[in-house]
Order: sequence, then C-alpha cells, then structure tokens
Amino acid sequence: MKKTPKKKLGFKGFLKKCSEQKMLLLMSLPFLIWLFIFRYIPLYGWGMAFQDFKPARSFAEQEWVGFEHFTFLFTDPRFFEVMRNTLAMSMINLVLGFVTAIGLAILLNELRNLTFKRVVQTISYMPHFLSWVVAAGIVTYALSTENGIVNILLEQFGFIDEPIMWLGVGEYFWGIIGTSDVWKNVGWNSIIYLAAIAMIDTEQYEAAEIDGASRLQRIWYITLPGMRPVIVILLIMNMGYILESGFEAQYLLMNSMNMDFAENLDIFVLRYGISMGNFSLATAAGIFKTVVSIIFLFSANHIAKRLGQARLF
Repeated sequence: MKKTPKKKLGFKGFLKKCSEQKMLLLMSLPFLIWLFIFRYIPLYGWGMAFQDFKPARSFAEQEWVGFEHFTFLFTDPRFFEVMRNTLAMSMINLVLGFVTAIGLAILLNELRNLTFKRVVQTISYMPHFLSWVVAAGIVTYALSTENGIVNILLEQFGFIDEPIMWLGVGEYFWGIIGTSDVWKNVGWNSIIYLAAIAMIDTEQYEAAEIDGASRLQRIWYITLPGMRPVIVILLIMNMGYILESGFEAQYLLMNSMNMDFAENLDIFVLRYGISMGNFSLATAAGIFKTVVSIIFLFSANHIAKRLGQARLF
C-alpha cells in the first residue's frame, strides 16, 4: 500500500496553526527572550579566542593572533589529560545516571504501599536540594580514614584490613564522582521516568497479567518499551553535554594527590585561563567544547533517526 503524501502546511496554514496555539507561543516567549539575551548575545565575545585579549583595551584595539590559542590547546599535553578525565567522568555519570534513575523509577512504580513509596521518594529527592558545598563535605567525611562510615563498614565486613585514603588515590576519583552524583541526583532524575511510566496504558498490564506474565516479564515487555522514547530523547540531549562532567564536585573534592584524575575541562579553563587573566584561552576552550557538543548532539540524533527511534528533530 502506497503512503499518502503529506500536504505542505504553507504560509497561511502556518499562520493558522500559530493562531490556534497562540497561548503556547506566549508562554514560550519569556524563555526565548532569556535565550536570546544570555545565550546568543554573548556569542559576540567569541572574537576573544582569536585575539590576545586585554581587558583595558576596546574591542577594536585588540591584537588579533588567529588560531594561536587553539594551537596551544591542541599541543599542550596537559589538555589531553584533562580531556581524558572529562570524557571518563562524563561517561561514568551518564551510564550510572541512566541506569540508576530508570531502575529506581521502575522499583517505585512496582511498590503497592503508597506510604512507603512516598517515604522512599522523599528520601531519594532530598540530596538533590543540597548544594555541592554541603554534599562534598558529607562525601569527604564519609570517606575519611577517621570514623568514615565507608571504611568502618568495609572493615566490619572484612573487605579491607585498614582504612583507605579514598580521596588520596587518583584512580578512585572517577568512581567517587560517579557514586556521589548518583546519590545526589538519582531521585530527581527518576521523576521524568515515573511520568513516562504513568503514560503507559494500564490495560496492557492487565492483559499481560491475564495471560500469565510475571512481574519481570511485564517490566521487560511493557514498561521498558513504553519508556523507550523518553530514554532515547534524554540520551540524545545528554550527548550534547558530553564535555560537561561537572565543576563543583570535582573542584571541592580535588586535592594535590588526585589532581591528575580530578582536573576536567572546566577546572582547566579556570586555572590556566581565567585565573591567569588569559581570557582568550578560556574562550577558545569554550568554543571547542561547544563545537564538540554540537557534533555529538547531531550525531546522536542522526543515529536515532536511522534506527527508527524517537529524536529531537
């Protein structure tokens, strides 16, 4: 059977559609204004990346140096180490964040005791509202060699013989960041998946139960497929933030012993760009991060389109 070709909307049809949805357009107007003022107007400053920028001079008086700052970035060995840390922590946060949030949402959906369900939701949401200053203090104390709960439990269960200085070993840092991010955000991240589960037709569960499907089978064949469009869309959006591995957590938990594994792109920009007054280098690193993010976003969206999945555009 041949598919009927879709009619083109046309200019009049477009105006009619806008008239029908004028309230939605008005509601989105403040966001568009905010986007234009804080996201697009500052792009004028990208010119600093191609200058030897001095704050005391006007924009027209700046000395143009071309791609000198980009060349420095891509030839500096420290930059590649920072990129390794950034990508590693981003991927760990991405995988752990998705798996734990989806798992928690499914477990909460399966709970039948509403009181217990609300208690679990409240407890899991609470860390999200803590600032990273407080959260980092809690993590540091929990990992302390003196009365730290992690070392105490591991010693009690016989996994270690003596306390481990967790924040003093660089190789442990990525895991600490991933675990801390899950603890802080898993409850909040699960909200959207709970909303996606709520949109699944309950008749599917009833029919599967009549047919003798177990609870695990209902989750595998109904819940997860019903969540798939939301999972794919969020995955595509998160690919656009692949170089955003965080700043506060790394900066607050970093020390001289784990710096080689803790320093990411944002901290690199702060230490070697902004703190030293080299705003041109900081801008060049920001442009690089934006370009890479756009490439990842469009690539993920294209792959989803080729696979017949939900996509952003």
